[in-house]
Amino acid sequence: MRKLFIAGNWKMNKTISETVELVNSLKREVSDIEGVDIVICPGFTSLSEAADLVIDSNIGLGAQNVYWQEKGAFTGEVSPMMLKDAGCKYVIIGHSERRKYFGETNDTVLKKINAVQSVRLIPIVCVGETLEERDNKKTIEVIEKQLQDGFKGINEDNLEKIIIAYEPVWAIGTGKTATPEQAEEIHKFIRDWIQEKYSLDLSEEVRIIYGGSVKASNAKELMSQKNIDGALVGGASLESQLFVELIKNSL
Repeated sequence: MRKLFIAGNWKMNKTISETVELVNSLKREVSDIEGVDIVICPGFTSLSEAADLVIDSNIGLGAQNVYWQEKGAFTGEVSPMMLKDAGCKYVIIGHSERRKYFGETNDTVLKKINAVQSVRLIPIVCVGETLEERDNKKTIEVIEKQLQDGFKGINEDNLEKIIIAYEPVWAIGTGKTATPEQAEEIHKFIRDWIQEKYSLDLSEEVRIIYGGSVKASNAKELMSQKNIDGALVGGASLESQLFVELIKNSL
């Protein structure tokens, strides 16, 4: 049975001192929660501090982005080994905001997956369609293209270690959420795609999570769907009480 996975993407929020306060609060509130992998993804400046705080806790640490080169003259970028050295275990790759504002493509997603897996970090790979693409009934086409190009050449062993996040772009930060049925439809499509391209066994192992204005009030219904294995949470992860309530409602 796939273990629930809930990650908080803090985006460009929280200073180091605010990170310390939030992590300490979360540690107290989730210490006795079992049956779920809990992950936080602070900004780069807070990663080392957060890493020290989550040692010996049930909270994992992830980064929000990465560059695919090992090192070099790439001003402003952060390498996979730098993230690992800072204490990270996970890295978000291909988030729609990275695609929309910073030129992330399916090709760069693939490069980043290969780079982070080379140092044994776990990618959280985002896929999703825009509102225009959904209205034009191109959702499946878009998702399939993102999967085919983003996972090109990824073998079965490495795909098993990837967490896939379905994030409908139109539901991120808008307050809109895909209905549980809409989300389940795409999650099932992704799982069926893995079965077709790889194997039934792998399709049953890979965790596919949902992102897009997930909050405590809709978490239970979303997580009750057969193919939804957790959530990538934005705004609701920035306050301890809200995030903890969301996690508890997901179980």
